[in-house]
Amino acid sequence: MSPILTAVLVLGITGLVLGIVLFVVARKFAVEEDPRIGQITGLLPGANCGGCGFPGCAAFAEACVKRDSMDGMKCSVCKSEVMQQIAAITGHEVEAGAAKVAVVRCDGSCENRPRVNFYDGASSCAVAAMQTGGETGCFYGCLGCGDCVGACKFGAIEMDPETGLPVVDQEKCTACGACAKACPRGIIELRNRNKLDRRIYVCCVNRDKGPVAKKACAVACIGCGKCVKACQFEAITLENNLAYIDFEKCRLCRKCVDECPQHTIHAVNFPPRKPAAVAPETEQSAVAPKAEAAPNPVEQNS
Repeated sequence: MSPILTAVLVLGITGLVLGIVLFVVARKFAVEEDPRIGQITGLLPGANCGGCGFPGCAAFAEACVKRDSMDGMKCSVCKSEVMQQIAAITGHEVEAGAAKVAVVRCDGSCENRPRVNFYDGASSCAVAAMQTGGETGCFYGCLGCGDCVGACKFGAIEMDPETGLPVVDQEKCTACGACAKACPRGIIELRNRNKLDRRIYVCCVNRDKGPVAKKACAVACIGCGKCVKACQFEAITLENNLAYIDFEKCRLCRKCVDECPQHTIHAVNFPPRKPAAVAPETEQSAVAPKAEAAPNPVEQNS
């Protein structure tokens, strides 16, 4: 037998033996996957955005099956009907959570925040935050590099070229929280959509004292506390020179909006206010000319 044929024969037998060994080992140590995991994965969007707190949709599906309840399990991208289907597969009940939307809590546009230096580094908010603190005097607001835009997998956020600030498309936003995690300044927050998508929030995160904050940004919160006094529902707190509105307690009355001297509190998706009604007597007196005084008969006789 030739050496070449012998080598081929030996290699073939060796490969066959190793194949049999691998097959036996695979069958012995095989881990059978719960078929419910595949069913749940098929219902999920497959975006792997991480908004649920897990690395991907498959990990979320596995956690749903292995956990004893659905408490705290929520896919922000899925509708409530889909979450009900997932709960039915697992045999548990799921609470209907309030729909949320991402909110940009910074109004420091180019007009409101003067530039004090020039950043010429990497186009990344994370890098800019560590290197220079940004191009303006506000060390809390938006850096304008668009890390949040790159983090969003649904195309729900983009940079406004005029203001230099991110803008959230509330129709596309799934409240996955990826943009909030990507922002090194923490200016993006998930808040309840409420009825008719209305929401009220303090559009500022500056914690400097009033004069310093106002110098850095014309519409910064100065911590005056007028909004706190105006709120009858104790929904507003003032801490570290910054007001914050608790969306769970807020009743959307808009009294705080009227009281804010800086126009820092934003009311979104509200109809325009009706002009104040003028009393009929007041309106008539304002329009009709004053009646001339009647002549005094005593003066005429004299």
